[in-house]
Amino acid sequence: MNMQTQTLGYPRIGKKREVKKALEAYWKGDSNAETMVQSIRDIEANDWQTQLNAGIDRIGVGDATFYDHVLDWAVRLGMIPKRFRDLSGLDRYFAMARGKDGIPALEMTKWFDTNYHYMVPEIEESLESADFSDFLDTVKRAQSIVGDRAVPIVLGPITLLRLSRLNLEWEEAISQLRDRYVQLLEKLKKVGVTEVQIHEPALVFGNAINLRASYQSVYANLAGVGLPINLATYFDDLGQAYPWVVNLPVTTISLDFTRGNNLDLLQRHGFPAEKHLGVGIVDARNVWKVRPDEILSTLESIQKATSNLTIQPSASLQFVPYDAKQETKLPDPLRNVLSFAEQKLDELVILARAASGEDVEQQLATWKRQWAAFTEFSPANPSVQERLRNLTAKELERPLPYEQRRAVQPDLPAFPTTTIGSFPQTSEVRKLRVQLKRGELSEADYQRAIDAEIANCIQLQEEAGLDVLVHGEFERTDMVEFFGQQLSGFAFTTQGWVQSYGSRCVRPPIIYGDVTRPQPMTVREFKYAQSLTSKIVKGMLTGPVTMLNWSFPRTDISRSDQAMQIALALQDEVADLQVAGSKMIQMDEPALREGLPLKPERWNSYLSWAVDAFRLATSIANSQTQIHTHMCYSEFGDIIDHIERLDADVLSIENSRSNNETLFEITGAGYKHEVGNGIYDVHSPSVPSVEQLVKQLRTGVENLPVQQIWVNPDCGLKTRGWEEVIPSLKNMVKAAQTLRQEIESNAKSRG
Repeated sequence: MNMQTQTLGYPRIGKKREVKKALEAYWKGDSNAETMVQSIRDIEANDWQTQLNAGIDRIGVGDATFYDHVLDWAVRLGMIPKRFRDLSGLDRYFAMARGKDGIPALEMTKWFDTNYHYMVPEIEESLESADFSDFLDTVKRAQSIVGDRAVPIVLGPITLLRLSRLNLEWEEAISQLRDRYVQLLEKLKKVGVTEVQIHEPALVFGNAINLRASYQSVYANLAGVGLPINLATYFDDLGQAYPWVVNLPVTTISLDFTRGNNLDLLQRHGFPAEKHLGVGIVDARNVWKVRPDEILSTLESIQKATSNLTIQPSASLQFVPYDAKQETKLPDPLRNVLSFAEQKLDELVILARAASGEDVEQQLATWKRQWAAFTEFSPANPSVQERLRNLTAKELERPLPYEQRRAVQPDLPAFPTTTIGSFPQTSEVRKLRVQLKRGELSEADYQRAIDAEIANCIQLQEEAGLDVLVHGEFERTDMVEFFGQQLSGFAFTTQGWVQSYGSRCVRPPIIYGDVTRPQPMTVREFKYAQSLTSKIVKGMLTGPVTMLNWSFPRTDISRSDQAMQIALALQDEVADLQVAGSKMIQMDEPALREGLPLKPERWNSYLSWAVDAFRLATSIANSQTQIHTHMCYSEFGDIIDHIERLDADVLSIENSRSNNETLFEITGAGYKHEVGNGIYDVHSPSVPSVEQLVKQLRTGVENLPVQQIWVNPDCGLKTRGWEEVIPSLKNMVKAAQTLRQEIESNAKSRG
């Protein structure tokens, strides 16, 4: 019997980021809604055709989005918070995503343990009517291109609720959503759909077993529609939930065999003979070509447990770029072992043929030769490995404990103001990098132009009244890419874009070999910026765990070893910044929480090496040097002890979209170090008023001693325009000054 193939989603930004360009033109008023929508539909149709041409049997459709697929389902299901109900259409949709005229956007946080950000739905007691018309139109368009191969992708009801903020009882929310999902399946059945994928990644959470009754009740109702359901899970194994999940009333269960222990669960518990098993065996979250011997061995083991299989990626392919063939500037030995979305389609087809007993030896032999050539191309670096072997526990510790360090660090006024690091990356700044890359601008002329941007940024910060300044990061394309480009062992693509959120796209580096730092990476820009002002300028670095988590890592050595190699390189940079006179160094770790395993029993192992990597990178700082770190769009309460073990002097957080929940988690746990309360939402084009910011700061004062509080935006300002940034920062400084004056006044009245 021929083994079938299927996909669970596809990259949705366009090979040349056409979706980004269409969205941003629309937001700026340079394009109308019809043009923007048509651009996205054209990309969507092209992606369907690509999968059809590759020979994929069951093509997942309906995952393309104007901003975020979770937001899409919240809107379709009528989950509209009251503050947005006076708006309609795209105006409402983008207000929920980005905020509008003082109406705060939905909170944004990480999608499971990926670097994709989703909008957090808010479910209130009264929902609006469900409207699935846009989704049904998409399905019909897909059917016109790929016929009955089109399989609609639906975000599952339990996962949606798990990821939402609920303002009503769980059972009431389940009841309302269940009926709407039944209505959706009935409509899909009427338009000729023969199968639907319902994605329930929340089933891999460690506590999924607690929701067994909810899953069983909901899926009993959904199954009653009579439309075959493929229940898709990914990012980890099912754990203790496996025995009852595989017996839910669905026709197919899709499992991830690239992460977790689903193979062991399958072998120990078996699999229902009447069901299909979707075998997620091609890694949808990394860019390496499959290694034939390893993957065929896994496939053989799966086939011994059950024979009713479909071959598929481990998850949606949205986490990898489009096409490795575009990367003509990479060395052949490296490019030949890369597999982006289009290559993964080919891998699925070849593996399905292999599993069906067809002769694919020629292709497998080619893959083996390519891996052998790569191994010769990228040998191990003995000096790096020896340095890691010789590490001692002492090298993970600062010279003095925090309480003693604070006494000798810079003295600043109450509520010191600063920013997270980046300032607007204007078209002029981006043009400079393009000109340098094309050879139209010399390195010396490029640096002079960047220095002019730095000088302007320093002046604007001084005029705004900020206490601690930054150089603005105009020379940096991306907070990981910039550093990786200066480290050995990293490779970079030209078209390897993936979506981070909305129109924000990043090109994750590829770690392919041992990591070293050939020379200083940030010292020149820091020294120039500091020479322009008497105020402190922070040195700005990206932490080792974030560099790892926001890259495509190697698979031949552990992630912990890769993080420690990066940490050693950053340690050398910290040492050089100190020599250059840096009194404050910020090493951002926004991805620390993101990389946390989805099952709590694996947390300690990950956090042990992740925290050690940060400590290794920063421990060389002397006691007078204040170490800052920044984390955003993550929940910290359950790992606050580990965050304190980072031993950073100042922790800045995102707090503007989380209703102060992040702040409450930190203060509730008794965090003793200083905290930058992110009071200004940089992902909204709105300029916050002084009154709004004062209100946010007062919440900080109610929960933290004044001496622990810093004032800053919730993230970098790279994506905003100067016309938004300058008034926002001035209002932020005025808010801090208002609180200072109140404290001084209260002190005088008490005196």
